[in-house]
Formats: sequence, C-alpha cells, structure tokens
Amino acid sequence: MASSLVLAYSCIIMITCLLVAFDFACAQPTRAFFVFGDSIADNGNNHFLATTARADTPPYGIDFPTHKPSGRFSNGLNIPDLISEQLGLEPTLPYLSPCLVGEKLLVGANFASAGIGILNDTGIQFLDILHIDKQLKLFHHYQQRLSAHIGANEAQKLVNKALVLIVLGGNDFVNNYYLVPFSARSRQFSLPDYVSYLISEYRKILKKLYDLGGRKVLVTGTGPMGCVPAELAMRSRNGDCDVELERAGSLYNPQLVQMIKGLNQEIGADIFIAANAHQMHMDFISNPQAFGFVTSKEACCGQGPYNGIGLCTPLSNLCQNRDLYAFWDSFHPSEKASRIIVQQILTGSYEYMHPMNLSTLLAMDSMV
Repeated sequence: MASSLVLAYSCIIMITCLLVAFDFACAQPTRAFFVFGDSIADNGNNHFLATTARADTPPYGIDFPTHKPSGRFSNGLNIPDLISEQLGLEPTLPYLSPCLVGEKLLVGANFASAGIGILNDTGIQFLDILHIDKQLKLFHHYQQRLSAHIGANEAQKLVNKALVLIVLGGNDFVNNYYLVPFSARSRQFSLPDYVSYLISEYRKILKKLYDLGGRKVLVTGTGPMGCVPAELAMRSRNGDCDVELERAGSLYNPQLVQMIKGLNQEIGADIFIAANAHQMHMDFISNPQAFGFVTSKEACCGQGPYNGIGLCTPLSNLCQNRDLYAFWDSFHPSEKASRIIVQQILTGSYEYMHPMNLSTLLAMDSMV
C-alpha cells in the first residue's frame, strides 16, 4: 500500500512539475542552492518514502501557490523557498523528485528529510527517512549526475559557488534524548555529555560537507524547542516554555557556534556561517503582537492544548488567517514567521548571524 501511494504521488509530481513553476518561472540559475536537514527544510523528499513523517494531506499547503500539499511542513513556502525567493533563484526540487533532471540540476537540490537528526538513530520511529549520512551520499551522487551533464570541471565550479543550508539538531533532542522517559540516549549520556557528543558528530558532518565541495554553508542552531506548541501541550502547565528543553538549547547552541568558529579557523576561511535560530524565533515568541501575530503559543492547525497534539490533518482545528499565528502546526513556523527568520538570515546583526549575514557573505563573494 505504501509503495502504491509513493508511486501515485510520483506520477502527480511529474505532471505538476511540468505545469507549475510558481513565482520563479523566469529565475535564472545564477547560483545553485543545496539544502540538507530535517522537516524545517524538507520540501517533499519524504513523499517518495515509506515514512510516517509526511505532510501530504490538506490543509498542509493551503497557502502554497498550488493550494495543495507539497511535502513542506508549512501552510505555504518554507525557509529554503524564501531564501531562494529573496535571492531571485529558482526554488530547488526535492532530490528524489523525478523532475530533477537536465537543466534543473543546475538549480541545485534539496536533500532534506523530515524526522532526521545529527545522529542516525534519531527518527528511527519514522521508518524510511533520509538520515544525514544518506543525504551526503546522495549529494555525491548528484555531483556525478551533474558532471555527466556539464563536465567535471564545471560541476565542481557550480558546487563550490553554491549556497548551502543545513538544518539539524532539534530532532536529536525532541525525537531522541527526550522522546520518552529514560530513553536510550538519556541513559547513556548526561545532558552536557550528550550535547558534547552531538557537537563532535556534527563537526564530522560539516567537515564531510566541506570535502564534498561546500564553500558557503549556513548552519542553523536549534530553535526554542521548549516553546513550540507540541512541547507546551505535553510539558507546560501554564503556557511557559519547558525549562529542560530550553536548557538543552542553551548548552547546544553556544557550543555549535564555537565549533563552527574552530572549524573555520582550521580551514582558514569563513566557510560556515552560524544562524542563531533560537533568538530569531524568540523575538516573535516573546512579543508576538510586535510582529503582527495574535499568538505564539497556539498552533494554527492541530488539536488538543495549544493545538499541539499530533500533526495537522483534515480533521484538525484550523485558523482562518495563518498570518496571525507564529506556528503553523505543533512544531513548525508559519510562512509569515519563516519570512521573519529569513530576513534575519539575510540582514541580521552579529547577534543573529556569525561571523556575517548572508547578504554580506554574497557581497564579499561577488568581489572575488
């Protein structure tokens, strides 16, 4: 049954990609864009997999240009889409999409897969997902396909010039260490030791990404894990963010920045750019009205306390105006909230982007 659904969806995608290019039909592939990570960045890979981590039913995609589910865990566009939009780039296709052929290879590819983490045992409950090791193997395979299309030298130039986004870490806490009481990882590690282990493993991933040609890599920290509607529903008695999950983020995020700083020093160039996703979210979580939201606690779509139980389904409660909600579902920001995050990625100060924001990075690159 699962394989039949995947095949059917593949056929729909093949038709859709011939008919739909939404707002980027005239964009030119002046710079490729590669995306790695979890559900924050997944734009449809999990649709092609036999996994329970999927966003393939309404009302997901209600504000997407097609007004249909696209595989994004959003009411509309997600963070990679919005980065592409702001840079005037054509949006990347999921790597598993049958549409990713020929000239579309020049645009780049999205390898992200909902449910994954830094560790390969993160997300095993979701069955068939593209763990980060698999995503990097697919990136290598992509480069082989690209070389066959434009030649090895041109392929290397395209990859070296490309922008890369990687979004990892949150699931290693909420869908691993804190998934159940006395989880295997929580019995193996104290929280500080677990954070150190994650950072050491993430360093290996980033180093491999560099070895594969990544030269302009945005690395996001974890968002405010204890403040998302799912965790408020399960852990909060009064609507306050969960202290333990916030403590995990407060240990992890500074160590991630220091690791990135050290890796850049080792390489001798600012290859990796750290994005302070926690602060980007906390700006509108702590003062939602200042950003035009009516709430940052209750999800637009869901059920139970704060609409935070389970994912969004056709039977869920659904808000009428998605722009008034910071969170679309129990874990993921609305398109409007994602736009705020992307603006900080592009132009944010040192508080948000270290050692520089994306606009500065690309301006410096244009002078080389």
